[in-house]
Amino acid sequence: MATRTDALTLEVVDLIATVVARYHEEYEDAAAQHSLTGAQARVLTLLAREPLPMRRIAVRLKCEPSNITGIVDRLEGRGLVERQPDPDDRRVKLAATTAEGKRTADHLKDSLHFAREPLAGLSVAERTVLRGLLQRMLGVDPA
Repeated sequence: MATRTDALTLEVVDLIATVVARYHEEYEDAAAQHSLTGAQARVLTLLAREPLPMRRIAVRLKCEPSNITGIVDRLEGRGLVERQPDPDDRRVKLAATTAEGKRTADHLKDSLHFAREPLAGLSVAERTVLRGLLQRMLGVDPA
């Protein structure tokens, strides 16, 4: 059985770290093209999927709710996000993208090429295996 320090494991860990670093670098560059910080872009991208309460945004992004409040305030000031009442609990406010926020999130997603282009060079079978391996590493049940 492979140990955590065998050469192959260490090489794979380094390769994963390089992929993650390159992705974050491209993500930050793409965010800057829209005059957003990386954190603002991540919140906007998350909200483009569905409106969420601040606490759930914080949990998903693994940060403090007070940080999310500031980020949402700045996005709201730019007209990219708005606060809405939660239809299930009137005490809770949801952050949701505006039409402009959704367009910006879509442009941001479309401008990320780092992972998409190399993945397109893999066959469907290879991408399927890679997805399964990543899900297994993360302890995610296949959908």
